[in-house]
Amino acid sequence: MEHRMREFSLTEQETQALLANSQWGVLATVDQEGAPYAVPVYYMIVEGRVYFHGLPRGEKLSNIRRDDRVCLTVAEHVGVMDQAESPCDADAAYRCVVVRGRAHLVEDAAEKRRALEQVIQKYTPLLMGRELTEARVQGTAVVCIQPEEITGKYHR
Repeated sequence: MEHRMREFSLTEQETQALLANSQWGVLATVDQEGAPYAVPVYYMIVEGRVYFHGLPRGEKLSNIRRDDRVCLTVAEHVGVMDQAESPCDADAAYRCVVVRGRAHLVEDAAEKRRALEQVIQKYTPLLMGRELTEARVQGTAVVCIQPEEITGKYHR
């Protein structure tokens, strides 16, 4: 672990809180040439796993089918630290979490439904209790990330 990571690590509780409360993150996958491909995703945490949903086709899903290694980064910009005397000394305060793991498309209908209900709870709680049709569940791709490493870092 690099020096700055050791010195500025978030606690486990702070890391989990930031991950649970952030609205979105940037998901990185590996494309067919081995290059990174990163896109923003809305996600939720369910029983220690990260889920996100979307259309059933696209580059990120193709990448995950071919290579299940992924990385999700969430960050919170706290503000610019304004005590700098020159532009080169300017700095920013932030907190971030990096989740490295393996992803797979969820095939189990009950697991997909639970994950989509968590999406509704997190992002549109006023719609909880409204019908989530079987056709919508089946027509939506749900991806599960099983974390292998979660790290949190801050700078103030």
